[in-house]
Amino acid sequence: MATISPFPGAQGAETTPVANRPVAPQSEALPRAPRDPRLDFYRGIAMFIILCAHIPGNRWTSWIPARFGFSDATEIFVFCSGMASAIAFGGTFARQGWIMGSARVLFRCWQVFWAHIGLFVFIATSMAALDLYGGFEKSYIASLNLLPLFENPVPQLVGLMTLSYVPNYFDILPMYLVVLGLMPLMMGLERIGFWAVAAASIGIWLLANPYMVGLGPNGISLSAEPWSNREWFFNPFGWQLLFFTGFAFMKGWLPAPPVSRVLIVCAVAYLILLAPFGSWKVFLWVKAWNPDLAQIIRPTWALTSEWREKTDFGLLRYGHFLSLAYLGWVIAGAGGHRLIASGHSTAARIWAVLLSLITKVGQQSLAVFVFSMALARLLGFAMDITDRSIMTTAFFNLAGFGLIIGCAYIAAWFKSHPWKTKR
Repeated sequence: MATISPFPGAQGAETTPVANRPVAPQSEALPRAPRDPRLDFYRGIAMFIILCAHIPGNRWTSWIPARFGFSDATEIFVFCSGMASAIAFGGTFARQGWIMGSARVLFRCWQVFWAHIGLFVFIATSMAALDLYGGFEKSYIASLNLLPLFENPVPQLVGLMTLSYVPNYFDILPMYLVVLGLMPLMMGLERIGFWAVAAASIGIWLLANPYMVGLGPNGISLSAEPWSNREWFFNPFGWQLLFFTGFAFMKGWLPAPPVSRVLIVCAVAYLILLAPFGSWKVFLWVKAWNPDLAQIIRPTWALTSEWREKTDFGLLRYGHFLSLAYLGWVIAGAGGHRLIASGHSTAARIWAVLLSLITKVGQQSLAVFVFSMALARLLGFAMDITDRSIMTTAFFNLAGFGLIIGCAYIAAWFKSHPWKTKR
């Protein structure tokens, strides 16, 4: 079976220029690409990090990737989602044509939309129940900035259904939905050539980041609140660049970078040397070690604010994540062979079990993500009524890990349609 790389141009990927590829008849069934094990592994890792990051007041968030550089688990999720979409939806476009491919994307957007609505309603109801029956000093509704919904529900309910009311905690799925909606456009441009896809994606990203071409700070965005000018925390017009980068690598539109010592050194240097410029945690370490150096670095934070911005997906974040992705690809090895446990030692067996669990979570990322966002708020409440000690925090984080693993297996079981008679 052919191997697909996260950067597929070098191994097992189609490298024929897009414009020169023959178009398969719609009736022809093209072989479905095998799923890359590295894709599910790294997306599974992202799911665990996302759970940690969304538990309020969680000590463990001090050690997530976002505390050491520009990019974080959101980048892993979006990039891997682009790769997975190239396998799932790209195959449909190739086998059944643009119309049916677009229809499948539209159906997925429909699923994501209702996942967003269901998540919002469940969490809002849960927080309301805690405020109504708990008698706590803090307001859990206010902690998520949901007071406008409960104080004036009519416009907010309309805004919820039209995605013009998107509170910060609920903005990842709407971003993902809009980015998915751009896929038919990109697949239509593919008929012209990859250069047209790249130009469209980069052009949309530049419109979201106009400072890159000297046009000022305000770019295209979507409103997050009917009563203010606040935009979506994750601007889909900026983040689509990362999604379609992953898509392009998995489709073979972009060639795989070589495994090179020079590139490895450059990637490591980028991550280490720029850490004090993008992480307060690392900056404070530098300040404690060398106050004079910290004094030189400090003014750059204001100068680079747009370049490392999370909302519009600044250029420094893009470079930071690509450096991480390259190192992750090199570490995993061709076909992910370094991830696979070998031998019969206790360590190998433990790693084999962990790899299986992480991979399962990555395979069911949408179900796990929705579940983990709801679970994180409940775990935060559980921590509020305990002492939040190191051991208690560890218990709730590990319990959360166990629950999202269980969610992944349950989702996989339902997707297998076990009630159907096997012949």
